[in-house]
Amino acid sequence: MLDFRLNTFLTVCKYMNFTRAAEELNITQPAVSQHIRYLEELFEVKLFDYHNKKISLTEAGTFLQSTATTMVHDVMHLQDKLRQLQGEKRELVFGVTLTVGEFVIPAPVASYLKAHPEAAVHVTVANTQELLKKLNDGQIDFALVEGFFAKSEYDSKVYSNEPYIGVCGPSYQPAKKMMRIEDTFDERIIVREEGSGTREIFERYLESRNFLISDYKSILEISNINAIKALAAAGCGITFLYEAAVKKELETGELIKIPLLDFDLTHDFTFIWRRNSVFSPDYIELFQQLKDAREG
Repeated sequence: MLDFRLNTFLTVCKYMNFTRAAEELNITQPAVSQHIRYLEELFEVKLFDYHNKKISLTEAGTFLQSTATTMVHDVMHLQDKLRQLQGEKRELVFGVTLTVGEFVIPAPVASYLKAHPEAAVHVTVANTQELLKKLNDGQIDFALVEGFFAKSEYDSKVYSNEPYIGVCGPSYQPAKKMMRIEDTFDERIIVREEGSGTREIFERYLESRNFLISDYKSILEISNINAIKALAAAGCGITFLYEAAVKKELETGELIKIPLLDFDLTHDFTFIWRRNSVFSPDYIELFQQLKDAREG
């Protein structure tokens, strides 16, 4: 197991406060300070800077935080691997964002289960930021996300590059012909809630064009993609989603693509795990199995 003083260090990093760390760990504040001093003497570096009773990580402290987080994750994964060697079932524990969970990953997971019928699979569906936290805390082994993440903290491989398109119902009557993105501002836009990867992609695109989502005449927020598609199909507004999420509706004619001249947007769905994990070969193998299953 990891040195308990590293756990103290990570708890201080969590709160940036020695008193709150002591309360969570159920030890005294002097004990927390002693643990940090031990690590600083062991590694011969300063881990925190102190200014006006506030603390911040030094460069060395930031590096240790990242490395120790991966170490904690690896210990948890090691425990799972050792249990498997004792005859317990193979487990696949990972997270996906909503679009990936609903429209991308079911078929690859089905193929994986056919190849490993004894496996237990646990899939968490959440937004990217929630999945990153679960990954850091060791609750999941890897994640397949559509949102943005700090590449300095995670190793990654591109699972797929997905077109992102505007759609509406086939009988929808816009205020004017929609040829460019600004032509859509007179419409009601139906979007996911703030913080979702699907919405973040669109907002970043608008910002790159010096526009904001508030430029739309009316905004309807819904956290459920199927509800968004149903409302768009019913003529209640327009929406922008990954093409993978509306593939069936485009094929049946329930939705049609808005043919904008200046909207050529794609985004990566990315397979990520903790950076520099000793189990990286395992994650790369799993990535390839899931990717092959989708392409096969």
